[in-house]
Amino acid sequence: MLQPKYPDSPTPPPAHIHAPTDPAPVRRSVPSISVDRNTVAVVLVGGVVLTSLLAAVAVTAISVAVAAVVLRSLLSEQHRR
Repeated sequence: MLQPKYPDSPTPPPAHIHAPTDPAPVRRSVPSISVDRNTVAVVLVGGVVLTSLLAAVAVTAISVAVAAVVLRSLLSEQHRR
């Protein structure tokens, strides 16, 4: 029988000692996805279209900001005269 580590402890020793076992390795398999040329082409074209739309929005925002600055400066010069 095992002697308690701390004899003055009010906690009784465990009834049994659990010996951990090595867990079984988890085998995960990646589902196979068939990718053909048409799928790759569609993804590439979609990426190009979305990128060009984002660029168009950025250019439009910059041009609107420049126009606002120009109009503001023109209006402030009119008030000075």
